[in-house]
Amino acid sequence: MKSTVEHLSPTRVRINVEVPFDELKPSFDRAYRKLAKQVRIPGFRPGKAPARVLENRIGRAPVLDEVVQEAVPAKYLEAVNSGEVRALGRPDFEVTKIEDGDSLAFTAEVDVRPEITVPAFGELSVSVDDQEVTDADVDEQLDELRARFGTLTGVQRPAQDGDFVVVDLSATVDGEEVEEARTAGLSYEIGSGQLVEGIDDALIGASEGETKTFATTLVAGEHSGREAEVSVVLNTVKERQLPELDDEFAQLASEFDTLDELKDDLRTRLARVKKMQQGVQARDKVLDALLETTEVPLPESIVQGEIDARKHDAVHEFDHDEAKFGEYLESQGQTLEAFDAELRESAEKAVRTQLVLDTIADAEQVTVSDSELTERIVYQAQRFGISPDEYVQRAQQSGQLGAIFADVRRGKALATVVRQATVTDATGNAVDLDELFGEQKADDETAAVDVVEGDVVESTEESNEK
Repeated sequence: MKSTVEHLSPTRVRINVEVPFDELKPSFDRAYRKLAKQVRIPGFRPGKAPARVLENRIGRAPVLDEVVQEAVPAKYLEAVNSGEVRALGRPDFEVTKIEDGDSLAFTAEVDVRPEITVPAFGELSVSVDDQEVTDADVDEQLDELRARFGTLTGVQRPAQDGDFVVVDLSATVDGEEVEEARTAGLSYEIGSGQLVEGIDDALIGASEGETKTFATTLVAGEHSGREAEVSVVLNTVKERQLPELDDEFAQLASEFDTLDELKDDLRTRLARVKKMQQGVQARDKVLDALLETTEVPLPESIVQGEIDARKHDAVHEFDHDEAKFGEYLESQGQTLEAFDAELRESAEKAVRTQLVLDTIADAEQVTVSDSELTERIVYQAQRFGISPDEYVQRAQQSGQLGAIFADVRRGKALATVVRQATVTDATGNAVDLDELFGEQKADDETAAVDVVEGDVVESTEESNEK
C-alpha cells in the first residue's frame, strides 16, 4: 500500500491511498462469504458456493462494492497509523480508481490536529484573590451552623423574607389549567429561590389563608417558555428561631467546649477552602492566559460538532422543540441569534483548550496511570449518582472511555503549566502552588490533577478525536 498526505489547510489534509489487489485478498474472502450467505444457488448450501460460481450468478460488481466498503476504512486507518497524521473526526472518502485485478485508489479528507507553538510556561503570570479569612466570613459560617440547629415556630403575622411557609400552587396558561403545576402542602422558604420566579414577591406581606396571583414564565414541562398565571394559597407561616451564640451552642453543634474554639476551627477550615479557591482561580486564569498567547487554528468540523452537541443538550430540555426553546430564550430577554453566537464562542474555546492541552501533553510526555484513570471514573460516577461499574459500562457503550482517558491527560498537562507559571495574590505576594497542590513528584502529579482537573475541560469527554 502507498499513501501520501496533502495539506489543504493547517487543520485539514487529503490522504491519497493506493492498494494493490493482492493486499485485498482477505477482504475478497470475507466479501465472498458474506454474499454467499445472501444468495441462493441451486446445488449449494447457503454460504458454501465457490467464489467463481457466486460471481457467475451475481456478477463481479457486487463483490467489488463489498470489498471497497470494507477495505477503504481499514486501509485509511492503516495509513493514518503509519504516518504523522493526527486525525480528528470522521473522514470524507472518495474512490478515485478501481482497476480490477490491479489496484484500488481512494482519497480521504479529514480534519487534523494543527501544529501549535505554545509559549514558555514560566512567562505566564496571573493574579488570584487574597486568602485572608475575615471575621465576617466566620460569622457567616456561624449563622449557617445556627440555622441548622434552629427551630420553626408558628407566627400570627404576614409572611416575611426568610419565613418558612406551607402553600398550595396552581397555574393556568391561556385560561387552561396546567396539571403538572398543581401541588398542595408544599413547604418553602421565602427568598430561597427554589420555586418559580415571582413567588417571593407574592408571598411577602401575605397572611395565612390568603390567596395571591402572579405571572411568571414556566421553565419546564409541556408549557415551558410560556407565560402562566400562578395562584398560591398561604396555609401556614413559621419563623426560624436561632440558638444563642455561646459555649452551650458550641458544645451542641461541634466537638468543642467553647465558642472561641469553634470559631478558631471554622477559621482554619475557611482558610483551607480559600486556599483551594486560589488553586481553582490559578487553574482558570493560567489556562486563559495560555489560550490568549497561543495561536490555535480551529478545525471547523470539530467546532461544529461541539456546537451541535451543546445545542442538542439545550433543546433536549424542551423535547427538541426549537420553537419552545426560542420562546424560552425570548422570555429570558435573549434572542436565538445571540444564543448561537455565545454557543459558538464557548465551543471554540472548548476545542481550542483540547488542542492546546493535547499538544502540551505530547511535548511533556504526559502519561495516565491505571489508578489515575480509576480515580477519575469513581469521581464521575459519584457526580452522576451511579456505581463505578455502571459508569464504565455506559462509557464503553457510548465509546467514551478514550475521552475519559484524554480528559485526565489534559488535566495533568494543565497542572504542568500551572506549576511553572507565576501566580501572585491581589497584594502581590507569590502564591505557593506546592502548598496548594502538594509537593510535586517526578512521576506523579495526581495531587495537582485533583485541583486542576474539573470543569475547565468539561466538554472533552465528548471529544470527537479518533
